[in-house]
Amino acid sequence: MAPQDISKLIVRTSMKDRAAFDLLYRQTSAKLLGVCLRVLRDRGDAEEALQEVFVKIWTKADRFAVSDLSPISWLVAVARNHAIDRIRARRGPSADIDAALDVADPAPGPEAMAVAGGETERIHHCLDELEKDRAAAVRGAYLSGESYAELAERFKVPLNTMRTWLRRSLLKLRECLER
Repeated sequence: MAPQDISKLIVRTSMKDRAAFDLLYRQTSAKLLGVCLRVLRDRGDAEEALQEVFVKIWTKADRFAVSDLSPISWLVAVARNHAIDRIRARRGPSADIDAALDVADPAPGPEAMAVAGGETERIHHCLDELEKDRAAAVRGAYLSGESYAELAERFKVPLNTMRTWLRRSLLKLRECLER
């Protein structure tokens, strides 16, 4: 069927001519089903969408402007847009972009990273001033997460002695860092 014939059918459909609409359906439904199927990727969905597309064509045919452009392009655009709308309707509502403002980034910012880098260097320097076993106990407790009991066992000292080592070592670290 020639493009001008399809244009005439669309114009007659806009005047609610059922015979023209029936002929338009028979002449274009296969192509429009293909468009819906390509977008939706499900035959059942595509067939439903096609029926809805033809309802739109019936109700909105008066919006078709006869021109030198292909009338099948207008029909394909109606079908494609409707199929895309069906896909969008399946998805849940997207989150409001303003909600992202409330999401805090747990990572430290660049300034905090720079300060932490300098502090790390100072802490390691101060740890080196401690006796080797005391420094190892502090690293084990506060960097590796070992318990006092595990440290006492590893260094073969009583638990209370380990507590004293750690408390005194932290005091020495604080003095060093305050210099």
